[in-house]
Amino acid sequence: MVAEARSSGLVSPGRTVGVLLLLAALTKASTIIHYEILEEREKGFPVGNVVTDLGLDLGSLSARRLRVVSGASRRFFEVNWETGEMFVNDRLDREELCGTMPSCTVTLELVVENPLELFSAEVVVQDINDNNPSFPTGEMKLEISEAMAPGTRFPLESAHDPDVGSNSLQTYELSHNEYFALRVQTREDGTKYAELVLERALDWEREPNVQLVLTAVDGGTPPRSASLPIRIIVLDANDNAPAFNQSLYRARVREDAPPGTRVAQVLATDLDEGLNGEIVYSFGSHNRAGVRELFALDLVTGVLTIKGRLDFEDTKLYEIYIQAKDKGANPEGAHCKVLVEVVDVNDNAPEITVTSVYSPVPEDAPLGTVIALLSVTDLDAGENGQVTCEVPPGLPFSLTSSLKNYFTLKTSAALDRETRPEYNLSITARDSGTPSLSALTTVRVQVSDINDNPPQSSQSSYDVYVEENNPPGVPILNLSVWDPDAPHNARLSFFLLEPGAETGLVGRYFTINRDNGVLTTLVPLDYEGQREFQLMAHINDGGTPVLATNISVNVFVTDRNDNAPQVLYPRPGQSSVEMLPRGTAAGHVVSRVVGWDADAGHNAWLSYSLLGAPNQSLFAVGLHTGQISTARPVQDTDSPRQILTVLISDNGEPLLSTTATLTVSVTEETPEARAEFPSGSAPREQNKNLTFYLLLSLILVSVGFAVTVLGVIIFKVYKWKRSRDLYRAPVSSLYRTPGPSLHADAVRGGLMPPHLYHQVYLTTDSRRSDPLLKKPGAASPLASRQNTLRSCDPVFYRQVLGAESAPPGQQAPPNTDWRFSQAQRPGTSGSQNGDETGTWPNNQFDTEMLQAMILASASEAADGSSTLGGGAGTMGLSARYGPQFTLQHVPDYRQNVYIPGSNATLTNAAGKRDGKTPAGGNGNKKKSGKKEKK
Repeated sequence: MVAEARSSGLVSPGRTVGVLLLLAALTKASTIIHYEILEEREKGFPVGNVVTDLGLDLGSLSARRLRVVSGASRRFFEVNWETGEMFVNDRLDREELCGTMPSCTVTLELVVENPLELFSAEVVVQDINDNNPSFPTGEMKLEISEAMAPGTRFPLESAHDPDVGSNSLQTYELSHNEYFALRVQTREDGTKYAELVLERALDWEREPNVQLVLTAVDGGTPPRSASLPIRIIVLDANDNAPAFNQSLYRARVREDAPPGTRVAQVLATDLDEGLNGEIVYSFGSHNRAGVRELFALDLVTGVLTIKGRLDFEDTKLYEIYIQAKDKGANPEGAHCKVLVEVVDVNDNAPEITVTSVYSPVPEDAPLGTVIALLSVTDLDAGENGQVTCEVPPGLPFSLTSSLKNYFTLKTSAALDRETRPEYNLSITARDSGTPSLSALTTVRVQVSDINDNPPQSSQSSYDVYVEENNPPGVPILNLSVWDPDAPHNARLSFFLLEPGAETGLVGRYFTINRDNGVLTTLVPLDYEGQREFQLMAHINDGGTPVLATNISVNVFVTDRNDNAPQVLYPRPGQSSVEMLPRGTAAGHVVSRVVGWDADAGHNAWLSYSLLGAPNQSLFAVGLHTGQISTARPVQDTDSPRQILTVLISDNGEPLLSTTATLTVSVTEETPEARAEFPSGSAPREQNKNLTFYLLLSLILVSVGFAVTVLGVIIFKVYKWKRSRDLYRAPVSSLYRTPGPSLHADAVRGGLMPPHLYHQVYLTTDSRRSDPLLKKPGAASPLASRQNTLRSCDPVFYRQVLGAESAPPGQQAPPNTDWRFSQAQRPGTSGSQNGDETGTWPNNQFDTEMLQAMILASASEAADGSSTLGGGAGTMGLSARYGPQFTLQHVPDYRQNVYIPGSNATLTNAAGKRDGKTPAGGNGNKKKSGKKEKK
């Protein structure tokens, strides 16, 4: 028979969203497919194609592990993953599965994974006529009095047919006779039973026994039947038969009632007397099988009690037939029916079945991830069969009901494997009965790790102190680093980085074990070479993506006393002779021994002591200063040559020392003679060399000076010619930006010695064509806007520069905001100490005025001595402009004068010789102002 499938709801063939979305799971789970099949089908018989009916993909059926789940202990159906057909896996006996129930339906659950989905299926097992009707006894005997009136009914044994529907027992047939007729009745449950109706009075004298055959026939094709021989014994007349006070009795009893519990009591009466009036109760012949095992009937009192254990889940209502007979010679019986309703009690605990578990679960699984699917059943009815499930509180899991008696275990909070890697969930199913019964099952859920924790350390930096000269390869630090992730994500790798600008430390001095983080040195460390190393330990884990941590490692090298003191004076390898006149008093300082130790701290504390001398009482050495002095006056008897050995010791452990040797010559010379010849009589060869160098320097200075003066004169004439054209030009041309500079370097031409180093700068736009001379040590004209002659008297100003010139203060500057910062000033003049707001001179005329003054001083210097003419500090200007005009009125521009196009520096030989530092421009201006007031 080909199975017929029909759908009771809408089947959505769209995409499966997966187990993570509960809505899609509920939509799929609400689809129920129905199949019908005849019982006793052979194994492998196809029931229906579930893949087609559910709209699943046949190709992914094996990967999704489609399986059939049912509440029965036997697996009656399976699914072929290759064809999608559900087939019979075990013998189907409808009578065994459903008994006498009119409809036999097997409920199945179809579970697929990846994602997890649940479908319901119902298979209706149809009955076939595979059972014959049967009677409980092989022969039935009836004793009927001949006085029994026609129309009396006698119940017959009922036949039992396990089949249902049209295949069940349909009718009874009675063999042909003249006394009795057969009446077929229907019980409340639809079953048939037969009654024998007396149609003609019996005659004991004529026929004491009557043989009949009762045949039970079912409705199958072909029909099946069973026969029961009935032997009727005709008795002598007993006028009155017992009669029950009611034909139907009703009773209710709890299913957990113990044996002996009273159910009901029937009562019958007989009008006869004596034995014919004594009534005996017994179970009627119409009772179903099992009634006599569950109930007991008192023969005398008619009390019906419980004999066995009732089960509401097996049978909810019992129909018990009881008959009453007297004890007469020809007893007659009466019949009644007792309906016993079994009341359900909560005697069945729920049963939990875990159909699917998704484990392990990633610790980053989103909320609502389905972990397991649970099926809970309770055989009780009503509130006793209503079941709720719960998980212990405080856990990141929850239970929701998607279908009746089905629960979904989901995540309700974030998981953390490092906090708890595994959960043994105790799931409790509890019904609503009184008292409530529960069942407990354990679901093990493992949490899988993801790489969500970087390597961790107890401290972010380490300070390591290593004594210098340490043996290479010895560990100096073991980094304590761990990773709380799982072993495969917690595999650590250690590297060394160089965070600073200094490179090469890792490969040259240090190395780290990549597996355990042990830091070792490759070479001995030297405190005197480098005292501190800054390293960066980089630790990677083995996860994906890789997480890393950096730890700062500072290695400090501590000092050891590994350097002996060194002698700085007297220099080792050179003879040093100190002169000591005879008669020198005690305490005279002869010399001083200077030592130095490369170590640090107390290892570098030096002490001096006199180790050896021809006369130990003549000299004393300062313990900490190394100063050698006379301990007593120098006498005539003292040796003229004293060789002193001074021991220099440090304060380290072990103590290291060195010696210095000093020769003291005891002479008759006075201190003045010795000062003139500090080293004794110099060799004549050295005097000759010195004379040669002095003559050569004099010649070079003279030639250089002459060339400088000649160059100044030539440029001055050139400027004077240019100035004649400049006077005729418009006034606006006076404020042009200075043009390119002409630079004459007399020293580099080989004409002047370095101590008379001058540089001459001539600007093409100069009105006076005066050179500028500069020397180091003073501020440039650009460094101060106060070093001008504006503080001079106007009459004196015209006396210097000509009657047609006006003081610079009477002309407005072209731009007073044209300034340069200290860092922007070109050449060496920018580094001098001057006014930070340094600007160019207010106009070109001021600059040319200063050039004229400096040129005049240079001319006087050419005619005079090395003092540049005039008295000290006059710069040769007093002879020309009067004794009142000194360098106090003019800033010293011989130091640093900047002209565009050059950054050279002029050496101030005079200043060095005099040992005076040239004054800044600001100071000169203040002094000049005071004198002008006077």
